Amino acid sequence: MVVSSLNGIEVFVAVVEAGNFAEAAKKMSLTRSAIGKTIARLEKRLGVLLFRRSTRSQSLTKEGALFYEHCQQAIEAVRIGEEALESGKGSISGRVRISMPVLFGQMCLAPILFDLAKEHPDLILDMSFSDRTIDLIEEKFDLAIRNGTLPDSSELSARQLGEHHMVFCASASYLHRRGTPTTLEELLLHDAIAYTRQGRIHEWKIEDSGELKFIRPKSRILMDDMHAIANAAITGLGIAWLPSFQARKHLDSMQLRPVLSHLSSVTQPINALWPYTPHLPLKVRLIVDTLVRELPIRLAKIGM
Repeated sequence: MVVSSLNGIEVFVAVVEAGNFAEAAKKMSLTRSAIGKTIARLEKRLGVLLFRRSTRSQSLTKEGALFYEHCQQAIEAVRIGEEALESGKGSISGRVRISMPVLFGQMCLAPILFDLAKEHPDLILDMSFSDRTIDLIEEKFDLAIRNGTLPDSSELSARQLGEHHMVFCASASYLHRRGTPTTLEELLLHDAIAYTRQGRIHEWKIEDSGELKFIRPKSRILMDDMHAIANAAITGLGIAWLPSFQARKHLDSMQLRPVLSHLSSVTQPINALWPYTPHLPLKVRLIVDTLVRELPIRLAKIGM
């Protein structure tokens, strides 16, 4: 039967792509023993060895490599069929777990995702707001949105959604009391309201004469929440380095004043990340494509 011939293929492909039985077991939430038995049954049915086994790793045999190539073609055919069915239904269904930064998620991402949820009533969005760098694979997230430079990773795929820039700002009362810095050297003499994550102070970055410079602010106030940092700046406690999407309303209302605006702003990329897979699920792809299309529009509306 065709159905029986498909038994074990998902496990076989998972082992090939993970590199060994243990990693495949972890990604599929199965025991290593279950993975081994499934592969053994598959080899018995096919009458060939698919892997050369050692105590630490498994490598494909010639027959295993040929079978893997055909399995990929079969999986691609199934994916195309699933997409055709989804397109025919006119809606996307299922749960998607998404991690995003607190402030950026609330101000910029959530409104877009709310509209998407209205458009697709069967789509379940499990949204986690946290500035902590989560492990997508270990914590079983389908998607994460992150600002800033990404580390190299062979386990993750990424797509840039847009970018935003950072601005220095302070209240009029603070600048009247301490003066307005016009150079980086003068900036270093001022009180800073620093952003911290996992006990580490984030450096300030600014381009001066075409050169990217990193500044460790002399921090009088340290916080791990950007909303609180903006409020501290408004009350006159020092100079803050804020995302422009957050600072714009405070600058427009004159609660804050720009500082060093004659220097080039540092641009931060905004990326979507997901665990590497040869075939991205349609529901995840829909979210990524929607953010690519709508996020720049959203950022422009709030004054980027």
